[in-house]
Amino acid sequence: MKTKNERLAAIVLGALSLLLIPLIAMQFTKEVNWDAFDFIVMGFLLTAFGLLIELVLRLVKTTLQRVLFCGGVLIIFFLIWAELAVGIFGSPLAGS
Repeated sequence: MKTKNERLAAIVLGALSLLLIPLIAMQFTKEVNWDAFDFIVMGFLLTAFGLLIELVLRLVKTTLQRVLFCGGVLIIFFLIWAELAVGIFGSPLAGS
């Protein structure tokens, strides 16, 4: 079983690993155009939602409830991500 520090390190390293995808893509195409603020916001989102899922897994005891709560957290994450990326709801959050 992993310690708390190992799980925290895995969440942070996972977030950093996912941020390598747009960083590498920027080297090969002009279609991906992120600045430092984009990396900071997405790094915060990935880390925060990773920690939130870790919290759900620690506090919720039954498997069905864990699946439901984690699914809800992931849906909220994807909605925020989509809004920040393309503004699907047209909110001020996306700059609309």
